[in-house]
Amino acid sequence: MRIHLKHLAPEPVSTPLISSSGVWGEELNLELGQTVQVVAKSGKGKSTLLHIIYGLRSDYEGICKIGEIEAPSYSMNQWLDLRANKLSLLFQDLRLFRNLSARENLELLPRIDPESPGFEVMCERLEITHLLDRKVATLSLGQCQRFALVRCLRKPFRWLLLDEPFSHLDEVIAREAADLIQESVQAKEAGLIFTSLQPEGPISGGTMLYL
Repeated sequence: MRIHLKHLAPEPVSTPLISSSGVWGEELNLELGQTVQVVAKSGKGKSTLLHIIYGLRSDYEGICKIGEIEAPSYSMNQWLDLRANKLSLLFQDLRLFRNLSARENLELLPRIDPESPGFEVMCERLEITHLLDRKVATLSLGQCQRFALVRCLRKPFRWLLLDEPFSHLDEVIAREAADLIQESVQAKEAGLIFTSLQPEGPISGGTMLYL
């Protein structure tokens, strides 16, 4: 399931930003099995790019094709199926239900990949098992980010989209999270697109694009 981007120009990104970008206004073919790091300062459209691919934004010019179909041509039911089975997105604002426990948030997924490790295993690796029954509202940003990542990795997906996945993690936990991400992507023979403020980070290799 290739992702094809051609002459993409979202609103309200300015013309100077588009002209200096390695993504906006370009033609890109992103293939399954590929790791793509999108690097940019705040405000240059990293979240916008992921939201376009995930079908949450349609305010753009150009082409975004998921598989063989252009994004605007998908019906709502087709988008629901894509998001349940083919695309998994870690939002920058995490989007956990604050009045529920972390465990309840992890159990709310419409579909769970039976081949993925159990959430207890992933939580143990990220050192958050002892927090499973605490309400999200009582957790730190770093703890919430780890639970949100586990939720993303539990889903079936062909593309994993991560918006600044290490922004609230210390170096040790970030390395463990990176290992978990790469193991999950490789096991599913999936593609990975993640955003960051800096090129340096716990995931190396792959294709680096500057917005």
